[in-house]
Amino acid sequence: MSSDLRDDARDGLRDGSRDALPGDLYRGVTDFAHDTPGWTRALAEYGTEGGLLVLVALLAAACWRVRRAEPRILARALLGGSAVVVAYGVSEAVKLVVREERPCRAVPGATAPIAPCPEPGDWSFPSNHATVAVAAAVAVALVWRAAAWLVLPLAALTAFSRVFVGVHYPHDVAAGALLGAAVVLLVTRSAAGPAAVLAGRARARLGRTGPAS
Repeated sequence: MSSDLRDDARDGLRDGSRDALPGDLYRGVTDFAHDTPGWTRALAEYGTEGGLLVLVALLAAACWRVRRAEPRILARALLGGSAVVVAYGVSEAVKLVVREERPCRAVPGATAPIAPCPEPGDWSFPSNHATVAVAAAVAVALVWRAAAWLVLPLAALTAFSRVFVGVHYPHDVAAGALLGAAVVLLVTRSAAGPAAVLAGRARARLGRTGPAS
């Protein structure tokens, strides 16, 4: 075999291995999912959306809980909520650039997904659910430390459920989780000072200058 042919074959093997790994991981998780009891699959199908709603509700509760706290804490809560929206927007923008096909259509030999496969054009990378779930959990933990034990594992389960039900690759949810956490931390830390000043002025105008209750 000539040197050029050997190089081509070696490159082909490298490309095939690189492309096969995400599919192998996806098939491993979805095969495991189909081996679980029916109630587990039903819980995952509903929980993949329900977990997200619970996390957003807990974020709203955290903001309400600190509504009379000192301006610095109130500002962090409001910035956290805003950062969740920003993180979602960034994840949507990345999807349009990367344009990765959903594994439920792209992975050969994979079992049927538990949840309906999204329509073509609804791209896979990164996972919006993982982005929002982790962003909301981090935002809650920043202002309500006692709830961290609940929101962080719930966010992890919500993110993992996207692979479990068959609509995302593992790297989609990992990237979404990192994106969500990074955006919340960046926004809350970079804008904390000005936001605290604005929160203090707004509270003064509303006549809420008394101590936190």
